[in-house]
Amino acid sequence: MSRKHKERPEPESLGLPSGGVDTHAHLDAENYEMGLTTVLDRAQASCLSRIGNVFLGPDAYLEHRALFADRPEVFFLLAEHPNDTAGFDDARAQRLLDCLRSDPRIRAVGETGLDFYWKDVTPEEQERAFRRHLELARQMDLPPVIHCREAEARTLAVLDDMGFRDRPLLWHCFGGDDALAREILSRGWHVSVPGTVTYARNEPLRAAVARIPADRLVLETDCPYLTPEPWRGKQNHPALVGFTAVAVAGLRGVPVEELWALCADNAGRFFRL
Repeated sequence: MSRKHKERPEPESLGLPSGGVDTHAHLDAENYEMGLTTVLDRAQASCLSRIGNVFLGPDAYLEHRALFADRPEVFFLLAEHPNDTAGFDDARAQRLLDCLRSDPRIRAVGETGLDFYWKDVTPEEQERAFRRHLELARQMDLPPVIHCREAEARTLAVLDDMGFRDRPLLWHCFGGDDALAREILSRGWHVSVPGTVTYARNEPLRAAVARIPADRLVLETDCPYLTPEPWRGKQNHPALVGFTAVAVAGLRGVPVEELWALCADNAGRFFRL
């Protein structure tokens, strides 16, 4: 007996209103099967108006920013990923600062934070770099966008110590439970929800997302990773964030069109788009 074919509607068929925002994408990863132009055109056809491209360090930014010269819908985030911060020193901090100063399309310092899952960079090195990134964010009056993996307590402690309570801050790729959401929200920060919220077995995340205050919620793909259902197992791209919106709207009991517009408005205010 053959396996039943999995129905996968195209994102263009969702009928969402224009104006959507994918707050976190890695469009310069250079491994999109359909090509970058098609990725961006499909995003527009799926009613996305803005996409935040995350450059993982000054080298990536300087090499790839020209890819988006004719795509004004793409805004930029820039930082050194915690797994790339071995040997982060004053020279690298200055180079990062020079880039932040040079381009008004850069709307946040990110993704920066702590990642204790991978062991390539020691926790001490990661934290030193994280603190320098936070200093640069404050200096440039840009919000930080936080990467945190298996380092929640220490990440919160560093942010508290650096005085980021009640400052603009976005917790990228939230995958936690209600307890972590409360810690983040109590500090006045925003939460970005990825496609993993569509996975039926991810109940703690789904329960938390259902209760996040409406004015703190934004959506992301983190593409080409973390593809939402029903496209899980295929390469992620910004147009698929619509399926994340459908799932989040269902969990919260609101029309998807309302959720889509709400998250876009939140993203616009947060990133000053």
